[in-house]
Amino acid sequence: MWEYNVLVCTVCLNDFACDCRWNERELRFVRTVRFTVEEINRDTKLLPGATLGYRLYNGCGSENLIRAAVEAVNGGNATSCKGQIQALLGHSSSGVSEDINLILSPLSILHVSHLSTCACLSDKRLYPTFYRTVPSDTFQILGLVQLMKYFDWRWVGIIYTKGLYAEEGVDKFIKVAIEEDICVEYAVKFYKTKNWNTVINTLTASTAKVVLLFMSLSYTKSFLSKMDDYNITGKQWVGSEAWITQTDLASVERKHILQGALGFALPQASIPGLGEYLLKLKPADEPQSTTVRALWEHFFDCSFTPSNTSAMCNGTEDLRTISSEYTDVTHFRTEINVYKAVYSVAYALHALLQCRNGSNPTTGKPCVSKDKVKPKHVSCIIITKTFFNNNIYLIFFFSSMKEDGSVEIVNIGLYDTSLPDGDKFQLLDTNIIWGGNNQKVCDMFTVVFHVKFSLYYDVFRLISCIGVFLSLLILIIFMTHKETPIVKANNSELSFLLLFSLKLCFLCSLTFIGRPSQWSCMLRHTAFGITFVLCISCVLGKTIVVLMAFRATLPGSRVMKWFGPLQQRLSVLMFTLVQILICILWLSTKPPFPKMNMMYYNDKIILECALGSAIGFWAVLGYIGLLAVLCFILAFLARKLPDSFNEAKLITFSMLIFCAVWIAFIPAYVSSPGKFTVAVEIFAILASSYGLLICIFVPKCHIIIFRPEQNSRKHMRVKIQARTL
Repeated sequence: MWEYNVLVCTVCLNDFACDCRWNERELRFVRTVRFTVEEINRDTKLLPGATLGYRLYNGCGSENLIRAAVEAVNGGNATSCKGQIQALLGHSSSGVSEDINLILSPLSILHVSHLSTCACLSDKRLYPTFYRTVPSDTFQILGLVQLMKYFDWRWVGIIYTKGLYAEEGVDKFIKVAIEEDICVEYAVKFYKTKNWNTVINTLTASTAKVVLLFMSLSYTKSFLSKMDDYNITGKQWVGSEAWITQTDLASVERKHILQGALGFALPQASIPGLGEYLLKLKPADEPQSTTVRALWEHFFDCSFTPSNTSAMCNGTEDLRTISSEYTDVTHFRTEINVYKAVYSVAYALHALLQCRNGSNPTTGKPCVSKDKVKPKHVSCIIITKTFFNNNIYLIFFFSSMKEDGSVEIVNIGLYDTSLPDGDKFQLLDTNIIWGGNNQKVCDMFTVVFHVKFSLYYDVFRLISCIGVFLSLLILIIFMTHKETPIVKANNSELSFLLLFSLKLCFLCSLTFIGRPSQWSCMLRHTAFGITFVLCISCVLGKTIVVLMAFRATLPGSRVMKWFGPLQQRLSVLMFTLVQILICILWLSTKPPFPKMNMMYYNDKIILECALGSAIGFWAVLGYIGLLAVLCFILAFLARKLPDSFNEAKLITFSMLIFCAVWIAFIPAYVSSPGKFTVAVEIFAILASSYGLLICIFVPKCHIIIFRPEQNSRKHMRVKIQARTL
């Protein structure tokens, strides 16, 4: 009989590390693993001729994590595990799961978690072997936002904690909330040992009536224990799934918090036989576990060692006679995820061992014998064969406090991702909500995004469209007269590319108008930076051509050989690639993001794009300024050189306008409050674009249309002869 082993990484199994000696929930998870493994091994149809084994590890602390990961790599402990370790199950914490997977993923070892919900762990580029049997926080956050939108709660506060679960969850919530016009007044971080005054002062001073408490169960217990000393009323509390259904948090002192608290959690599930299995636990079943002994002493107020204050434990006490988190077997929520996690590995091994006509029916690869199974084979099967349901079903709960301080969890709705968008959030009973909480708490605030309610919105859009039309019209004129001297002079390719880039400059101003979102905030600044560098690069190329053309007229000069059409194209490409690189660095480090600005008005919230990295923004702007100044200097030096159509003078005037606009932009941008900041940006973009378009191209169009006699070779020869006299 061949045995395949899995590592189970959890909290507080065999020691008192990390101050978690009484973690009843984790003990339930461990016992559920053992129950499931025993059930699988009794099934003659699943894994015939093989059994499933396990090894339990304390996943609390970096040393334990490294130890578990090393044993997974080395194949386990020969004294306790006969077969090689094929997968790792756990951990409950998202941060710990991240650390574990960073070690296991390069080695293609399957990692399945039952409770790590951070949406960040769904990134298969970073965590390719990570899977979970619990929904990611993305679905909970979408449900919470829909909940607040349903009750028209538009003005909320957030209290959260450090760690991957809370920090990533709150960041995602704020982004989604902004898209639904939900205003976040504050997001304050709670620590167990510091900044409590900051938290309590924020709560008492805020005007938000709805408070989202997004933190793990252990932090929630600490937070509520501190809140017992304060009588903060009039708040509608909304909880994350980590604690909202924990009835043991209830007490008479906490009635003002937990009464009417709302939140989502996993639905209840039935696991036949598990309840009885949990309750029949005896210390003799786990003789090496200090955790079981400690919990037993806590449960029955006894001691296994002689004591003057406690009775002696005999180890035969009945768990059915006490009430605790461990002995509450009326429902199973997270336990079903543990159950599924173990079965997912078993099913993967079962599928891997199938063989038909020399190949595996699932992978199509050659069959693998029982003694040749490797962790990478199991991980491959998980990827090929789907064992995890993509449809998420969350239950919407309402906490009803009784007079004795106990709490009743009432199911009043659901969030089902298998349903169409408009039907995902369903409320079953609205009568149970207290009318005072169902109010428009953001009535006195108006959410404004930039110039949405201003006449400038339509004006800027019209001016931008006119600029695009004029650029296109001039391009058509130049294309129809491309064989004439005025178009061919000074590289017609650069002229066409400059007109194309000017069209993009006018269009990029439109990205600054409208409701900010994550993508629009990133697009507007990068599009502006890249298109303007492309534009200035073309102008710079034309300026250098004027200088080179004059040098080429000198006897024996071959300078145009070194700056011909190919070199001109490469220079434009090189200058633009530098700006693209700057933008990539900006977006990959601290990209722009939508932000609610409440600094300037008492009755308005400005929804705007924060820069993310100020260094990135000013680097983009500074590079444009550097090219513009260089272009202006070269054009100014070449303004009196004898070219055919005053190209250098036209470029000098255009760059003078361009530089003047952007020099004036800097103080105006810094001093402009709120929505006027974007108006300043749009004005600068349009003004500088029109300056280039009018100064460089309008005089040439005037000659082409109204002075065709000047657009001839004969006129050019006469003009050149006149200058040489």
